[in-house]
Amino acid sequence: MKKLYVVGIGPGAYEKMTIEAAEALKNSDVIIGYTVYVDLVKEHFAGKEFLTTPMKKEVERCKMAFEEAMKGKTVSMICSGDAGVYGMAGLMYEVGMNYPEVELSVIAGVTAATGGAAVLGAPLIHDFCLISLSDLLTPWEKIETRLLDAAHGDFVICLYNPSSKKRHDYLQKACDLMLK
Repeated sequence: MKKLYVVGIGPGAYEKMTIEAAEALKNSDVIIGYTVYVDLVKEHFAGKEFLTTPMKKEVERCKMAFEEAMKGKTVSMICSGDAGVYGMAGLMYEVGMNYPEVELSVIAGVTAATGGAAVLGAPLIHDFCLISLSDLLTPWEKIETRLLDAAHGDFVICLYNPSSKKRHDYLQKACDLMLK
């Protein structure tokens, strides 16, 4: 069976990558990912073939990974943090429906929430939640509801995707909403 890893590379520094993630990359012929993430690992995995796509080309990137695996290569699709937390794992399973002969294996990574928490001390010692402020796939009204519900539940709230060029004020909007 052909092998394709979906690897969370952690918060960016090689030293923060899990041993399992580093082993998967070491055992791969091809490492594929968003250009910025590939640049983070390239120097540590010399001799590998690296393929990239820019932001917003996630489906094409997934298809590329499966096509490389179909050639008999061991492939790693990388993403930052954990592959299953706002990462590529879900989309890889979706695209993988068209490639039943390729075995997917998801390799956990250190998320931004837990990586950042370690820098701060112990802010996640009790209940917490992760909420993305990106409205690309989730309407802002639903995000607002989640923010308010989490604030009412007295959760520590880790915000992902706090801003972008089009969403420059979303972090402020989220803070104002929760301060109510």
